[in-house]
Order: sequence, then C-alpha cells, then structure tokens
Amino acid sequence: MSKTTRDLLVKVHKMVPPMLEKFHKGQLGRVAVIGGSQDYTGAPYFSAMASARLGADMSHVICEPEAAQVIKTYSPNLMVHPYMRQSHKVHEAETHDQIFQNVIEMIPRVHVIVIGPGLGRDSLMHETCARVITEAKKVNMPFVLDADGLYLAQTRPELVQGYKECILTPNVVEFGRLAKSKGVDPNDGDQTQVCAKLAKAFGGVTIIQKGALDYISNGEETLISDLEGGLKRSGGQGDTLTGSLGTLLAYRKAYIDRIWDHENDLKGPELLMLAAFGGSSITRECSRLAFKKYGRSLQASDLTEQVPIAFNTLIGEKEAAKL
Repeated sequence: MSKTTRDLLVKVHKMVPPMLEKFHKGQLGRVAVIGGSQDYTGAPYFSAMASARLGADMSHVICEPEAAQVIKTYSPNLMVHPYMRQSHKVHEAETHDQIFQNVIEMIPRVHVIVIGPGLGRDSLMHETCARVITEAKKVNMPFVLDADGLYLAQTRPELVQGYKECILTPNVVEFGRLAKSKGVDPNDGDQTQVCAKLAKAFGGVTIIQKGALDYISNGEETLISDLEGGLKRSGGQGDTLTGSLGTLLAYRKAYIDRIWDHENDLKGPELLMLAAFGGSSITRECSRLAFKKYGRSLQASDLTEQVPIAFNTLIGEKEAAKL
C-alpha cells in the first residue's frame, strides 16, 4: 500500500461513525438501490447487500414487481419495494404519474440513492429514474449512477450537469460512451487527464473510471485508487462498488451532521472524494480476497462476503483501525 493510499484511508476512517449506544435505527445510513427488472435481479441485490454489509442500518431495493418476488427470496435483510414498472407491465388502473409518485415518496426515507443496477433500458423505468433524480436534486441528496443508470447521463446529461452530489461509475466501455456524448476524446492524454476532462465537462460531477487502476476525479482533483484487485472479471463486481459508495455517502452525511463528536476537519468536496476513494478501495480489496479464495471460479456473490473483512482491513472500527 502506497503512503498516499494509506493517508487517504486514514481520512476515510475519520469520516466513518463509531458504534455508539446513543444512536438509533437509521442514523448510520439509509440507502435505496433503484433497479431490478424482469431480466436482471442479481445486480440490485449485490449492491444493496454490499451497502448492508458495510454497515448501513437500512438497505432498500426499489424494483419491478417480478424482480421483487425474486430478490425477496435472496435475503430477508433487505427491504424490497415493487414500485417500478416496465412499459409492458403497467396495470390498467395505474397511471405513469402514480408510478412516479410511489417511487419519489421513498426519497425522504433515505439518505442516498443508487440508480442503475439491473435497471435495463425500458423507457418507463428510465423516465421514473429521471423523475427521481430531479426530485433528489431539490433536496441536495447524493446519488450514484451505474450500469444502465449511466445511459441517462449519456442521453440526458442535463439531469446530472453541474450536480456535485453525483457519482458516476463507468467501466471502460461506458466511459467511452460518456466521453463521446460530451465530445471528449478518451484517448487524448493520460487517464488522469481524461477522467478530469470528462468530470469537468459534466460540470464537476465525480467520476470513478473503473479499470486496472481506478481514476477518481471531480474535474479539479484526481485520485488514483491503486490497491491490488482480483484477476477475474465476472459480471456484477461493480455492484459491490455502488453499494459501498451508498453507505460511505451516508456516513459522510452523518459526519457532516455531527451525530458524534469529532474534529470536523474534513469539508465539502473532500468528503465526497474520500467516499469515492473508500468505495473503490474496499471493492478492490473484496475482489483480491475473493480471487485469492476462489480463483477463476469467482462470482459476484463472493465479493459480498468479503465486504466486512475488507472494511476491517483497510479502514477498521475506531477502536482498532488496521492502518
């Protein structure tokens, strides 16, 4: 581990709330994952479970009804809400506005929203997410866009333009599409410069460009997440990242709200960058640990069981940090 990485993780540690008897349910994070469609049920589960395993008090999945039935069988620890609708699955008695409202009414119940895991490309699902983004921005709520959620940023960039409480998490293909939508050449300059250019083109959103190294930039500052990861590229590993980001962004809110006594020496944009760096680092460590155990047979679910181990190794509780 480099000194730079170690120093950044020390700061992430400072942002994480201690475990105190005075806290009540929900104070240490309420995260909602919006996604899950007829074809894709694993991604929202992996994201929500990563959020829960990293310590969020309450982890929600807001999805399509058929997906909800399946996801509920995966774990009783998640709260699953069948409020989303695919265009061909709308009931005769339902209007689109009613569907939008059912999902939007979840916003006051959570601290952070993750949009995209298992979402698919259905137009009504995407319009619902667009309405959620619009309402979330009104209350300055942080959100993460991944997978098909990134398609919204690509095709409707005004939804995220200039919103600095937003994190985009593209892989190499998704990054290329986002760059093209903004007229940024992904091959012009080194990766730190390209990631910064794209973040700046989006008006200062934070981008985690996933790859052999993860480049994290808000257009003004760029960090490199360089911890060793696993060598298996099975689908679904990015969902551990989005769930981890959800919880760390909720911890960021707890830090800002000062629900415990601390030095209060971490501010604004630095806190969001630290949440992004911490989520990337934890995910890379999960991948390394899971690959060490399972090798080429590694699956996305193998990362989930490594989340608390990775947290304790890299960040740790206040009484026993491993730094």
